[in-house]
Amino acid sequence: MRTSRRFFLSGASALAATMIAGGARAQDVIADILKSSGRGNWDDQFDARASQGGKVASTLPIVSLQTVAFTEQAIAQYQNIVAQGGWEPVPDTKKLQLGVIDPDVVPLRRRLMISGDLAESAGLSEAFDSYVDAAVKRFQARHGLPSDGTLGQYSYAAMNVSAQVRLGQLQTNLQRLHERAGTLGNRYVLVDIPGAQIEAVENDRVVLRHTAVVGKIDRQTPIVDSKINEIIVNPYWNAPVSIVRKDIIPLMRKDPNYLKDSNIRLFAPDGSEVDPLTVDWSTDDAEKYRFRQDPGAGNAMASVKINFPSPDGVYMHDTPQQSLFGKMMRFDSSGCVRVQNVRDLVTWILRDTPGWSRQHFEAAIKSGENIPVQVTNPVPVFFLYISAWSTGPGVVQFRDDIYGLDGANELQITSAL
Repeated sequence: MRTSRRFFLSGASALAATMIAGGARAQDVIADILKSSGRGNWDDQFDARASQGGKVASTLPIVSLQTVAFTEQAIAQYQNIVAQGGWEPVPDTKKLQLGVIDPDVVPLRRRLMISGDLAESAGLSEAFDSYVDAAVKRFQARHGLPSDGTLGQYSYAAMNVSAQVRLGQLQTNLQRLHERAGTLGNRYVLVDIPGAQIEAVENDRVVLRHTAVVGKIDRQTPIVDSKINEIIVNPYWNAPVSIVRKDIIPLMRKDPNYLKDSNIRLFAPDGSEVDPLTVDWSTDDAEKYRFRQDPGAGNAMASVKINFPSPDGVYMHDTPQQSLFGKMMRFDSSGCVRVQNVRDLVTWILRDTPGWSRQHFEAAIKSGENIPVQVTNPVPVFFLYISAWSTGPGVVQFRDDIYGLDGANELQITSAL
């Protein structure tokens, strides 16, 4: 904590010094961009500095005292941008990418310069050259989008959120960061819901980062503050009532063999097994039964379940649907969190649990046996809603406000497209 506090104080001091020393220069940034010279000859030598503004990838946790200091700096930057009129929308009717020459590249360059993704030295031209390509990829990385350098509907939508709205998003999330920064401990797991990503943090450093799938808009992943106390290898899956009502009953009405084909067994309240063919699926009576899926390749949680006390009954787990991790918008679960490369995370969680090396863990999975494992040193786990933060000077991260908690419709990009 002492190290973090020193960093926070030094970061705040650096911010103050930067604002004083560079204030006059910052006031003219947009005016300079508008007057920027033309360039863009294809024989120009590429200078990476024309597209840099601070490395986007970072081992700095989303929630930390350092992040608070950088986010405050970002707010000062965006206040200045707003004071100068913000940025104009970029025309979004064309697929712009490397090699294209088009008048719409000029406003694109201006937009990227104002947000710090493209240096003013790159100049203004109609050429989508290597400078613009690198700048677009950096912009996409900062917004949690695939960094392919191609302007599509999601990139345009993120780019055309106004500077005023982005400033408000930063201010809203700074409050969230203030509430939790410095309180999470030295070793913990963080699920950032709008970012659909997971961080395993140790000593103020991200040691593992995982892509996640979180809850749908109508089945939201809740805020969680708990401790991971159990790992279940080859878990049984017990379907929650919400899934029974919304998914399983309608499926059984269409296909009476659905439960059998999915290796899901039906149990009455007294524990006796029930033949699905004896149930009247035209009603909701089936909600009183317990639906349990046996371990196996088709199990909804696949190889492993990560357990922790939760009033909402949520947990983290593997999935047989690995293709979901490749989707741009990963809001597909019923509230629980699916974890890509989950075995790496579980190995880290079980580090202090005797007898559970990676080799033993993999052997347990192969056995197919249902094995509950008590975690020797329970690991704190937090599900938080952070949709904007900064991990360094000029590195401002934004994510889709998937559940509409930031107060601006313009930020709910997924539901608008």
